[in-house]
This record gives sequence, C-alpha cells and structure tokens, in this order.
Amino acid sequence: MAKSTLSFVCQNCGASYNRWQGKCEACGEWNTLAEEDATGNVPVSIRSKRKGRTFALESLAGKSPDAPRLSSGMTELDRVTGGGFVRGSVLLVGGDPGIGKSTLLTQATSLLARAGHRIVYISGEEAIAQVRLRAERLGLSDAPVQLAAETSVEDIISTLSEGSVPRLIVIDSIQTMWTDTVESAPGTVTQVRASAQALIRFAKKTGAAIILVGHVTKDGQIAGPRVVEHMVDAVLSFEGEGSQQFRILRAVKNRFGPTDEIGVFEMTGLGLREVTNPSELFLSERDLGTPGTAVFAGIEGTRPVLVELQALVAPTSLGTPRRAVVGWDPSRLSMVLAVLEAHCGVKLSGHDVYLNVAGGLRIHEPAADLAAAAALVSSLVNAQLPTDAVYFGEISLSGVVRPVAQTPARLKEAAKLGFSRAVLPESARGEAGGDAGLSLNAVNSLTTLVAEIAARGSRRGESASAPEKNATPARFRRGEG
Repeated sequence: MAKSTLSFVCQNCGASYNRWQGKCEACGEWNTLAEEDATGNVPVSIRSKRKGRTFALESLAGKSPDAPRLSSGMTELDRVTGGGFVRGSVLLVGGDPGIGKSTLLTQATSLLARAGHRIVYISGEEAIAQVRLRAERLGLSDAPVQLAAETSVEDIISTLSEGSVPRLIVIDSIQTMWTDTVESAPGTVTQVRASAQALIRFAKKTGAAIILVGHVTKDGQIAGPRVVEHMVDAVLSFEGEGSQQFRILRAVKNRFGPTDEIGVFEMTGLGLREVTNPSELFLSERDLGTPGTAVFAGIEGTRPVLVELQALVAPTSLGTPRRAVVGWDPSRLSMVLAVLEAHCGVKLSGHDVYLNVAGGLRIHEPAADLAAAAALVSSLVNAQLPTDAVYFGEISLSGVVRPVAQTPARLKEAAKLGFSRAVLPESARGEAGGDAGLSLNAVNSLTTLVAEIAARGSRRGESASAPEKNATPARFRRGEG
C-alpha cells in the first residue's frame, strides 16, 4: 500500500506546501492553507502505468471546419460567447452571490429546451423544488428542462451517458461537486480541480457543452484554483451592483470568440431582460445641467456604449485627501490628477476627489481619460458642461491628448442618441470625417480643454461669472422641452 502523503494546499490560489504556515507566499492570503492527501490528487486511471499509444501528427496547412454552435436564444449571451455554445466546450461562469447567475442560466436552458434540445440542469446547492419555484416565478415552468440535485461526479457522468447526449449541461456549482478519485472534502482545491477535470473529459468525449457555475471571493475573483480557469474554454464574469438593476456579462477568456464583448441585462420581476441599446439605458437618468458630469463615448468590444462619468471635488479637512473611484481604474485617476496639477495648474492636493461611472458599468479603456478630466475640472470650478457633448481621448503624461480606436463608431452612436458635438483628440479629426453630423471640438492638449471649462465656471461659493459662450440648447435643459 502506498504511503499517504499529506500536503497543505491554499484554498485561494492552489499553491501547495509541505508544512502548514499562516500565510500563503503565492497569493499573500492568511489562514487559507488546508491539509489534503497528496496521493489522491490524480485519478487512479492516470496513475496506473500503461504503455503509450501512437497518434497521427498534422501539419499547419489545411482547412478546419468551423465549430458548430448552439444559439442560446438570448442575443446578449450569444454576443459574449461568440455566437453560441460550441459543441464539447466548457464554460465557467462566476459572479457575486445573488447577482443572477442561476436566473440567467435558467432562462437560457428553458429557451434551448423549448427549441427541442436535451438540456440538463444539475444543482448542487438547491433542491429541485427551489429550482422549480424560480422557473415558475420566471414563467418558464413549462420548459422541458431535465433537473437533478446531485453532487457526485461519477453519478452525474453515469446518468448523462444514458440515452442521447445532452446538448447543454449546467453544473451549479462546481464548488459543491466531489469525486471518489480524491479524498479531500468538497469545495477544496483538490476536489474542485479533479471534479472539473472529470467533467471536461466527459464534454470532450461526448461533444456536450457544459457550463460550470463558480463562486467568487471578496475581491471578485473566481474562488478555487486559478488552474480551473486555464482548464475551461471560456470564463464569463457576471457583474453588477445589488442596488442597480443593470447586469453586465463580460468574457474574461474565450477560446472561440472575442474577450472584449459585453452583454447588458436589466433585472426585473420576471427575470433578466436583454438591453439592446445600453447607451440609452445608462443615460436614461441623467441629471442635466449639473457640474461635474460628462458623457463618455466608449467601446466595449464591437459595440459603442455611452455612459455618464460623475465627479465631485470638495475641499478636505484631512491631512491626506481622499481619492475614491467606482467603475474605473484608480491608477488612471491618480495619473489624470497628476497631469492636471503638473501641466494644467489645477491644484487638487487640498481637495477630496470622488469619481463614479453611472449605471454600474466598469470601464477599462484609457479613452475615458478626457471625459474624467472634464468632469473633474467642471466640478472644481462649478462649471456646467454642455449636455449635448460627448468626450473621449487618452491623456499622456505630458498632457497631450492621444487618439483612440474606432472614432467613427463612437461618433455615430452619439449622433444616434441626439448629441450634437464631440470633444476628441486633434489627430482623430481626419478619421472622424463628416458623416456623423456632429460639431467636432478637437483638442491637442489637456490645457486647452481645462482653459475652456475654467473660463465658464466659478469657484464654489463665489458668484457666477458671465454666461457661458457655448450655452446649452434649450431642448437639453432641465425642465424644458
């Protein structure tokens, strides 16, 4: 009998150690090491010695057939996955508890089952009655989805192997699954890795598409070993704030499609509703005419999205001013503040700065630098920005406004929503063209934009100066038609 070897595995990152210690040196987390049996990490069939078989080698030249896809019936979900679920693929969906992962998958599986496909929903956390109650609340109780409440991977694979192969299998969630090949407790790194590996082998062998639901940590990362993310074909993140009705489905990894696409949903009493025009939704509750707000024309994948950036600059009584940002990279905010103070003469060292992206959307592209700077200066000098203008452009450390990609798509989306002018980099004027019908205000340096905003504003507490040169049209003012 082989001697049992114990190891201590970090439940946050999967790092293994020979002895227990309080802090994991790989991820820096405390009290995450758990004792596990190292001899059971590999299935018996793999540990057994056998002679390898030869296989054919292929060349780079040649045509490969396109992978057949299964459309989910939800346009936003298909956009993120790259056009649908690929046969034999495995997807990992993560998100905060209660964000709507099970609701989304219940709606998708019901649509596929109604289309005549065999769909299986395996729940390891909820009873069958709870899943039925959710389907009844969503009005989907008549969908022929096959349900089961099971956590044994061997039993699940044995059951799914009978009859016709399912087109789609949902495992909710992978942290509750366990396999006989390892002796660790369910939810540990070893069990999650071994269970995922067994399900992936079943998917590749039979051609069934599998969706694994994963928990997330307090930092928003998918719990368990990061090696599971490398094992699957796609990793989807379901984001959103509990107080907001908007939900964003984002592809973190996708072997069969782009990773910069997003799907936008709205949480309603009847489940998730697809949002075909997210720009109109994010701008539906704008507070027109308020200093410190600017509309950013961004790009998410191939889709242009217009969103409002809100800034508040207030004098501080603390020794160290506070910098708070929601929905944007805090490092880029610090860089923009440094450029404003170093090259534009905007003194913010004695002010608290707050920046928020309205609607719960998270912005990752640097093109939001110009809109953020405009909102910050507008709040500082108490100047109203034109409500019919959009802003986009990257700011360099020297204060120069650099061009960004897909300028025509940004302008076209802004014109479609009724905006009449755009503030953009000088070098992007030629790329913009005149098809959008917008009045273009091209700026080469951030100093130029800051001077224009400061000329129309006044410090908080001071009397207002002369009327602004570019007054907001009457149809955009609050309280007027």
